[in-house]
This record gives sequence, structure tokens and C-alpha cells, in this order.
Amino acid sequence: MNSEAGGPYNLPIMPTTASFPSDVTVPQLPAQPFAFILYFVRRNLRWLVLTMVLEAISAGAGIATPYALGRIVGGIARGVSHVAPFSGELLAPLELFIFLNVIDLVVGRAAALCRVFIAPVQRTMVSEALYGYLQHHSHRFISNNFAGALAHRISEAAMGVNMAVWAIVFDFLPIVVTMLVAIALLAHTNVLLGALMLAWACLFVGVSFLLARAAQPYSARHAQARSDTTGAIVDAIGNLLSVRLFARLTFEQKRIGRFLMNERATSRAYFLCNERTAAFQFTAAAVLKVGTVCFALVLWRDGRIDVAGFVMSMGLSILVINEARNLSRRFLEFFEYIGNVAHSVHAIVLPHEVVDRPDAGALVIRRGEIRFNDVSFGYVTERPVFRHLDLTIQPGQRVGLVGFSGSGKSTLINLVLRLYEPQSGSITIDGTDIRSVTQSSLHSQVSLIPQDPGLFHRTLNENIGYGRLDADESQIEDAARQAYAHDFIESMPNRYGSMVGERGVKLSGGQRQRIAIARVIAKNAPILIMDEATSSLDSVTEKAIQDSLDTLMDGKTVLVVAHRLSTIAHLDRILVFDNGRIVEDGPHRDLLALGGVYARLWSRQSDGMIPEHDDAAA
Repeated sequence: MNSEAGGPYNLPIMPTTASFPSDVTVPQLPAQPFAFILYFVRRNLRWLVLTMVLEAISAGAGIATPYALGRIVGGIARGVSHVAPFSGELLAPLELFIFLNVIDLVVGRAAALCRVFIAPVQRTMVSEALYGYLQHHSHRFISNNFAGALAHRISEAAMGVNMAVWAIVFDFLPIVVTMLVAIALLAHTNVLLGALMLAWACLFVGVSFLLARAAQPYSARHAQARSDTTGAIVDAIGNLLSVRLFARLTFEQKRIGRFLMNERATSRAYFLCNERTAAFQFTAAAVLKVGTVCFALVLWRDGRIDVAGFVMSMGLSILVINEARNLSRRFLEFFEYIGNVAHSVHAIVLPHEVVDRPDAGALVIRRGEIRFNDVSFGYVTERPVFRHLDLTIQPGQRVGLVGFSGSGKSTLINLVLRLYEPQSGSITIDGTDIRSVTQSSLHSQVSLIPQDPGLFHRTLNENIGYGRLDADESQIEDAARQAYAHDFIESMPNRYGSMVGERGVKLSGGQRQRIAIARVIAKNAPILIMDEATSSLDSVTEKAIQDSLDTLMDGKTVLVVAHRLSTIAHLDRILVFDNGRIVEDGPHRDLLALGGVYARLWSRQSDGMIPEHDDAAA
């Protein structure tokens, strides 16, 4: 079975050192929404500046069009000949009118093309950065959050950054340019008209901004309610089988209904707040429209503006009013986008609990010794699991971990994997503190077969090959054979190309476990951890796979968590945990001779009895 080139199963042994790509670097993301948006604006600054310049030119051309139209009307009012309407006094304003429309069209479309180019890039940048930051969060953080809600927040932030930037570039900037040019042209026609427009614009924009800002808390609550609803729905769908088997369809529907009711209430409050803002702005727009017409008529009556000035002032006013009436929606949407970004950033861009040191290097495993040096740890500091734990596991030693639930077995595994950091003391591998090396280098050389293996919604080939990305088809097939998975894979419609479903739902529990074992065989790391690795298998398959696992253990340091003591009786050493302490330590035969905790557990299992639960330990 062994090859000359490598270890068992014709797979080369993983090297004890490895180079790790730069993509494991943690992105340094701002924790405040405006700073977060600016972070990505700076990364695309040239394109965004170009887009803003083009959009400003387009907006200026659009607002200057009524000026050219006014000059044409003025020429007509002075009695230009009907015979030559495209020459003489009308030619210049007509050419200006055509030029402005062409500029508005061409430059506006150029700005839109820039948006077509940069929008997908910017959105993927945000998603990539947030996911890169998220995947460095601790096991505790991931366990405390809905996967669906986190995915929704990444998507919401990516969309929010894009829409906030485009609101500034394509909404606010054109409005600012429109108002400035309109005020300048009106002031050129009549200073009082320009002053009226300036005063109205300042009042309108200022009050609209304050009202929209007041709506931001409503937007944040609405975003939180949407996220909670999404998380609840994902949780219910992910456990739909349990819902059915417990006949809780109505219960879950009512539970989700409560989330939806909360979302509905926050949505209604948010939209009512928006409507108050819109009511002010539509009223202000109507006042400006009527006021401008009346004031322009007075100026025309007094001979202070001519017909051309009257037409231009009306055209400019209507254009500004139409833009300003939409400003309510734009302000409100802008703050909603900011709220969505804030909601996502505050949920994801938090300090990482377990971080690599700046000078962290790659772990070098020459022997595989694991040592706990005066380690104290508790998931909650006030309730420690371990107090001053000292433990040495010799290189190549195969060690079983047994004890009641909550006694510390899984905690020890979590600390070796550095899923959590001890509050005091140190954990070393071959004398190297695992806090001084990168997490990637540690995890690349430690294999874990969990009790509940997580499979990707990908092909069987991809799931097995995940243990070693450069493994070819023959190596993947060989790993599957050693895990006794090849036969059932061959019976599937697409064989190794078959999709396994979300978390492997298309496979039985035993089949998922065998795929997890095959994946670890493919990885072939020097330290092997098994947490009830064969608990989902029938006794015949378990015996066959156990032989393969025994071969896989050769030359490796092995930790095995087990409740069925018969699966670890042949190991070199067994540690018996009770309430965070190692109360017995030795090989199977010696522990039986002690007549202590292990002997009582063995006796009960041998008699077909289930060990009693230790409430104190739990």
C-alpha cells in the first residue's frame, strides 16, 4: 500500500514547512461607515474622478439648454424673418442649443459607461474584502452569528457602498451643478431672480438634509429587522427536516411571522418618516414654482426682463424644481445606503479575537510533540475549563481522550487547533508556541475528522481533493478507496462528479463521514485529530475503516476523542477527563487495573450500559 515516494495511500507526506500565499493577509478595513466607503473610493479614485467630471459637464450642459432656448425665443420675439429661421440672428443660439444637447448626450453616456465599468469592480472589491475579513474571525464569532445573516450583510454592504457612491456622483453632483449654473444664469438675467433661487436652494437643501438625517435611525432599525428575518428564514430552511419530524410547521411559520411583523413595523415607521420629508420638499417645490412665475411676471411688467428672460427663468426654475423634488428620495436613499453599510460594518468589522503576530512565521514540525504549559482557559473567564493544565504528548504517540460531556475533551482539541486562545500559559508543538506561527501554517499540518463533518455543496471530487488541492484523480480515488467510499461513489449517477448538496445533505451520515476521512487521507498531515470519527458508521464498516485509520496513524501524533471506548483501547495512551482535570493517564490495560473512572466506564459499556451523565462536569 505504501509508495517509495511517500507515506500511506500513495500520497506524499505533507512537507513540514510550507510557503503560504499573501491572500491570507487580513484586510485592514475601517470600522466606521463613511471611512469604509472612502476606503474603496480611494481604490477607484481615478475612475470616479473621471466619472464626476463627465457628469458635471453633462449636468452643466443640461441646465444651460434653457439659456440657449431663451435666446432663440428672444430672436423670434424681435421679429426675425420666417424666410430664414436657420440663419442670421437665430443661427448662433440655435447652434449653441444643438451643441449643448450633443454634449449632454455624449458626455452623459460616457459617464454612464464609466459606471458600467467600475460598478461591478467596486462591488466585488467590497464583497472580497469583507469576506476576507470575516474568514479571520474566531470560531466563537462564527458560532454566535447566522451564516445566512452574515452573507446578507456582505451583500448589503457591497450594494450600499456602490449605491452611496453613485448617489453622490449621479444624483447630488448633478443637482449641485444644476443649481449653481441656474443661479448664475438667473443672476445674469436679473439679480433678484438669482437671489431668490439661491435663498430657496440653501433652505431646501439644508432642511432636506436634516430631515433625511433624522430618518437614519429608522433606516438602521429597518435594516436590522430585514437581516434578522433573513437569518430566521435561513435557520428554518436549514433545519426543515427537524421542523417536519417534530410537526412544527405551524410553529415555525408563526415564529417567522413575528420577525416579519417586526420588519413590517420598522418599515412602516421608516416610510412614514420618508413621507414627512417628501411632503416638505414637494411643498417647497410648489412654492418656488408659483413664486418664480409671479415674480418673473412682475419683473416683465416693470420692463426689467424681456420675453427671452421670462422664458429662460421659467425653464430654469422648472428644471431645478424637477431635480429638487427628487432630492428627498435621493437623500433618504443615500442615508439608507449609509445605514446598510453601517449595519454590515458594525457587525463584521470587529476586532479579531485570534490574530497572528506581525512577525509570525510558518510552523516547522520535525517530531510532533504537543505540550500544554500551565494552561488556564475558559470560554467565559469567570468559569474556567482548565486551571493550570500541564500535559505532554510525545512525538508519534496515539492518545485517546475520554470523559463525561463538558469535561474538557473538545476544549483541549479547540486549543490545539488554536480556535481559542488560553487566558494564561502556552501550547507548543515541537517547542514552538503556536501563537508565534501563522494559523494557516498550523492548520495546514493538523488534520481533523469531526463528528459532524462539514461538506461543501460541490462535487465529491472537490470535497475529497480539498484536503490536497494538487492531488490528481488517481490520488483522490485512492484516498476514497482507503476510506471505503469508492464503492458508493461509483454507484452515484455522476460518480466523483456528483454534487453532495448543502453540507452533504444528499449523503447519509456514514457516507459523509467516509468523505471526511478520505479528505484527511488526501491531506496526510503530520498531526491527526479525530473527534468521534467513526460514530456514524455501522460496525462492519467501522472495523474496516479502523484498520485504514491505524495505518494512517503511523508516524503521526494522534489525538482521538471517543465515547465508545473499544475504538481507543488499542492506543498508546488514554487520558480520562473530569471537570477540566486529567484524573487518569495511561494505556488501556493499566487503567483497567486501577479500577477507577475508566474501569467503571469500560465495565458499563461492556455490560451494554450507557455511562451516567456527570451533571457537575456538564
